[in-house]
Amino acid sequence: MCGRLVNTMPIDAMARLFDAVPSNDLPDGDRYNVCPTNQLTTAVTEGGQRRLRAMRWGFMPKWYKTPTDGPLLINARAETVAEKPAFREAVRERRCIVPADGFYEWTKGPEGARLPWFIHPADGGPMALAGIWQDWERDGEAMTTVAIVTCAAGNGMEALHSRMPVILAPEDWPLWLGESGKGAARLMRPAPDGSLAWHRVDPEVNSNRAQGAHLIEPLAA
Repeated sequence: MCGRLVNTMPIDAMARLFDAVPSNDLPDGDRYNVCPTNQLTTAVTEGGQRRLRAMRWGFMPKWYKTPTDGPLLINARAETVAEKPAFREAVRERRCIVPADGFYEWTKGPEGARLPWFIHPADGGPMALAGIWQDWERDGEAMTTVAIVTCAAGNGMEALHSRMPVILAPEDWPLWLGESGKGAARLMRPAPDGSLAWHRVDPEVNSNRAQGAHLIEPLAA
Protein backbone atom coordinates (compact mmCIF):
# COMPACT_ATOMS: atom_id res chain seq x y z
CA MET A 1 0.00 0.00 0.00
CA CYS A 2 1.14 3.53 -0.69
CA GLY A 3 -1.42 6.19 0.11
CA ARG A 4 0.51 9.31 1.16
CA LEU A 5 3.76 10.77 -0.17
CA VAL A 6 6.28 13.47 0.65
CA ASN A 7 8.03 15.41 -2.13
CA THR A 8 10.04 18.51 -1.29
CA MET A 9 12.34 18.42 -4.31
CA PRO A 10 12.38 21.65 -6.36
CA ILE A 11 11.29 21.27 -9.96
CA ASP A 12 14.73 22.14 -11.31
CA ALA A 13 16.30 19.49 -9.05
CA MET A 14 13.91 16.82 -10.36
CA ALA A 15 14.61 17.94 -13.93
CA ARG A 16 18.36 17.46 -13.35
CA LEU A 17 17.88 14.16 -11.52
CA PHE A 18 15.93 12.61 -14.39
CA ASP A 19 17.51 14.64 -17.21
CA ALA A 20 13.96 15.66 -18.10
CA VAL A 21 12.20 18.71 -19.53
CA PRO A 22 9.60 20.02 -17.03
CA SER A 23 6.07 20.95 -18.08
CA ASN A 24 4.59 24.28 -17.02
CA ASP A 25 1.88 22.89 -14.71
CA LEU A 26 3.90 20.92 -12.17
CA PRO A 27 2.95 21.19 -8.49
CA ASP A 28 5.60 23.29 -6.76
CA GLY A 29 6.77 23.91 -3.23
CA ASP A 30 7.41 21.63 -0.26
CA ARG A 31 4.68 18.98 -0.14
CA TYR A 32 4.76 17.01 3.09
CA ASN A 33 1.41 15.27 2.80
CA VAL A 34 0.50 14.45 -0.81
CA CYS A 35 -2.81 12.58 -0.91
CA PRO A 36 -4.81 10.65 -3.50
CA THR A 37 -6.51 12.90 -6.12
CA ASN A 38 -3.67 15.45 -5.63
CA GLN A 39 -1.34 16.15 -8.54
CA LEU A 40 1.92 14.19 -8.60
CA THR A 41 5.05 15.08 -10.51
CA THR A 42 6.04 12.15 -12.73
CA ALA A 43 8.90 11.40 -15.12
CA VAL A 44 7.98 9.81 -18.47
CA THR A 45 9.73 9.20 -21.77
CA GLU A 46 7.86 10.43 -24.85
CA GLY A 47 9.27 10.66 -28.35
CA GLY A 48 12.74 9.82 -27.11
CA GLN A 49 12.74 12.66 -24.56
CA ARG A 50 12.25 12.45 -20.80
CA ARG A 51 9.65 14.86 -19.48
CA LEU A 52 8.26 15.82 -16.10
CA ARG A 53 4.46 15.76 -16.19
CA ALA A 54 1.75 16.45 -13.63
CA MET A 55 -0.72 13.60 -13.14
CA ARG A 56 -3.72 13.11 -10.88
CA TRP A 57 -3.07 10.40 -8.29
CA GLY A 58 -5.82 7.89 -8.90
CA PHE A 59 -5.72 5.85 -12.11
CA MET A 60 -8.88 6.09 -14.21
CA PRO A 61 -9.61 3.36 -16.78
CA LYS A 62 -10.96 4.62 -20.08
CA TRP A 63 -14.37 3.09 -19.39
CA TYR A 64 -15.02 5.27 -16.32
CA LYS A 65 -17.85 7.65 -17.20
CA THR A 66 -16.97 10.10 -14.41
CA PRO A 67 -14.02 10.46 -11.98
CA THR A 68 -16.16 8.76 -9.32
CA ASP A 69 -17.57 6.00 -11.52
CA GLY A 70 -15.50 3.32 -9.80
CA PRO A 71 -12.95 2.77 -7.02
CA LEU A 72 -10.04 5.20 -6.68
CA LEU A 73 -7.14 3.15 -8.05
CA ILE A 74 -4.14 4.70 -6.32
CA ASN A 75 -2.06 1.48 -6.37
CA ALA A 76 -1.55 -1.40 -8.81
CA ARG A 77 -0.35 -4.75 -7.47
CA ALA A 78 2.83 -5.99 -9.18
CA GLU A 79 1.59 -9.58 -9.06
CA THR A 80 -1.54 -8.86 -11.15
CA VAL A 81 -0.85 -5.57 -12.96
CA ALA A 82 -0.21 -7.34 -16.28
CA GLU A 83 -3.53 -9.19 -16.04
CA LYS A 84 -6.03 -6.64 -14.70
CA PRO A 85 -8.05 -5.04 -17.53
CA ALA A 86 -7.62 -1.60 -15.93
CA PHE A 87 -3.82 -1.80 -15.90
CA ARG A 88 -2.50 -4.32 -18.43
CA GLU A 89 -2.16 -1.94 -21.37
CA ALA A 90 -0.62 0.79 -19.22
CA VAL A 91 2.05 -1.44 -17.70
CA ARG A 92 3.14 -2.46 -21.20
CA GLU A 93 3.05 0.98 -22.81
CA ARG A 94 2.76 3.79 -20.24
CA ARG A 95 5.17 3.43 -17.34
CA CYS A 96 6.43 6.41 -15.34
CA ILE A 97 8.47 7.29 -12.28
CA VAL A 98 7.07 9.18 -9.28
CA PRO A 99 9.79 11.12 -7.40
CA ALA A 100 9.43 11.28 -3.61
CA ASP A 101 11.36 11.95 -0.43
CA GLY A 102 9.44 9.11 1.21
CA PHE A 103 5.97 7.87 2.07
CA TYR A 104 3.78 7.25 5.10
CA GLU A 105 2.43 3.99 6.45
CA TRP A 106 0.25 3.21 9.46
CA THR A 107 0.13 0.58 12.17
CA LYS A 108 -2.62 0.03 14.74
CA GLY A 109 -2.18 1.22 18.30
CA PRO A 110 -4.30 0.81 21.42
CA GLU A 111 -8.04 0.81 20.75
CA GLY A 112 -7.43 0.88 17.00
CA ALA A 113 -5.56 4.20 16.91
CA ARG A 114 -3.80 4.87 13.59
CA LEU A 115 -0.07 5.31 14.25
CA PRO A 116 1.79 6.91 11.31
CA TRP A 117 5.35 6.14 10.24
CA PHE A 118 7.56 7.95 7.74
CA ILE A 119 9.56 5.63 5.45
CA HIS A 120 12.49 7.08 3.52
CA PRO A 121 15.83 6.10 1.92
CA ALA A 122 18.39 5.25 4.58
CA ASP A 123 20.98 7.37 2.76
CA GLY A 124 18.74 10.44 2.72
CA GLY A 125 18.53 10.55 -1.07
CA PRO A 126 15.44 10.74 -3.27
CA MET A 127 13.08 7.89 -4.05
CA ALA A 128 11.92 6.86 -7.52
CA LEU A 129 8.61 4.97 -7.31
CA ALA A 130 7.33 2.84 -10.19
CA GLY A 131 4.09 4.11 -11.70
CA ILE A 132 1.72 3.53 -14.61
CA TRP A 133 -0.41 6.21 -16.21
CA GLN A 134 -3.54 6.70 -18.28
CA ASP A 135 -5.14 9.59 -20.17
CA TRP A 136 -8.89 9.87 -19.48
CA GLU A 137 -11.45 12.03 -21.28
CA ARG A 138 -15.24 12.14 -21.20
CA ASP A 139 -17.79 14.86 -21.99
CA GLY A 140 -15.18 17.59 -22.32
CA GLU A 141 -13.36 16.68 -19.09
CA ALA A 142 -9.82 15.38 -19.52
CA MET A 143 -7.00 14.42 -17.18
CA THR A 144 -3.89 12.29 -16.98
CA THR A 145 -3.97 9.85 -14.07
CA VAL A 146 -1.41 7.64 -12.35
CA ALA A 147 -1.18 4.65 -10.00
CA ILE A 148 1.86 3.56 -8.01
CA VAL A 149 2.94 -0.07 -8.42
CA THR A 150 3.25 -2.01 -5.16
CA CYS A 151 4.82 -5.33 -4.22
CA ALA A 152 5.00 -7.55 -1.14
CA ALA A 153 6.84 -5.77 1.65
CA GLY A 154 10.51 -6.53 2.21
CA ASN A 155 13.44 -4.73 3.82
CA GLY A 156 11.97 -5.43 7.27
CA MET A 157 8.92 -3.36 6.45
CA GLU A 158 6.64 -6.36 7.00
CA ALA A 159 6.25 -5.22 10.60
CA LEU A 160 4.55 -2.05 9.36
CA HIS A 161 2.54 -3.28 6.38
CA SER A 162 2.31 -6.24 4.03
CA ARG A 163 2.79 -4.04 0.91
CA MET A 164 5.26 -1.39 -0.21
CA PRO A 165 5.80 0.67 -3.36
CA VAL A 166 8.21 -0.61 -5.99
CA ILE A 167 11.33 1.57 -5.64
CA LEU A 168 13.56 1.84 -8.71
CA ALA A 169 17.35 2.18 -8.61
CA PRO A 170 18.81 4.81 -11.01
CA GLU A 171 20.33 2.13 -13.23
CA ASP A 172 16.83 0.67 -13.73
CA TRP A 173 15.13 3.90 -14.79
CA PRO A 174 15.77 3.43 -18.54
CA LEU A 175 14.27 -0.06 -18.50
CA TRP A 176 11.18 1.01 -16.53
CA LEU A 177 10.63 4.01 -18.81
CA GLY A 178 10.82 1.82 -21.91
CA GLU A 179 14.10 3.26 -23.17
CA SER A 180 16.16 0.06 -23.12
CA GLY A 181 14.05 -2.81 -24.36
CA LYS A 182 11.81 -5.27 -22.57
CA GLY A 183 12.01 -6.98 -19.22
CA ALA A 184 10.63 -4.31 -16.86
CA ALA A 185 8.62 -6.96 -15.00
CA ARG A 186 11.77 -8.09 -13.20
CA LEU A 187 12.02 -4.66 -11.54
CA MET A 188 8.78 -5.12 -9.61
CA ARG A 189 10.36 -6.39 -6.39
CA PRO A 190 11.05 -5.08 -2.87
CA ALA A 191 13.88 -2.63 -2.26
CA PRO A 192 17.19 -4.19 -1.12
CA ASP A 193 17.62 -4.85 2.60
CA GLY A 194 19.07 -1.90 4.45
CA SER A 195 18.07 0.67 1.83
CA LEU A 196 15.13 2.09 3.81
CA ALA A 197 14.67 3.58 7.26
CA TRP A 198 11.54 4.63 9.16
CA HIS A 199 10.36 6.33 12.32
CA ARG A 200 7.10 7.21 14.04
CA VAL A 201 5.66 10.66 13.34
CA ASP A 202 2.91 12.74 14.89
CA PRO A 203 -0.69 11.62 14.22
CA GLU A 204 -1.36 15.11 12.87
CA VAL A 205 -0.45 13.67 9.46
CA ASN A 206 -3.60 11.53 9.64
CA SER A 207 -5.47 14.61 8.43
CA ASN A 208 -5.17 15.15 4.69
CA ARG A 209 -5.15 18.90 5.36
CA ALA A 210 -1.98 18.79 7.47
CA GLN A 211 1.19 20.27 5.95
CA GLY A 212 4.64 21.35 7.07
CA ALA A 213 8.13 20.02 7.65
CA HIS A 214 7.29 19.01 11.21
CA LEU A 215 5.12 16.17 9.86
CA ILE A 216 8.18 14.01 9.07
CA GLU A 217 10.10 14.73 12.26
CA PRO A 218 10.54 11.74 14.62
CA LEU A 219 7.86 11.60 17.30
CA ALA A 220 9.26 12.67 20.65
CA ALA A 221 9.44 9.86 23.18
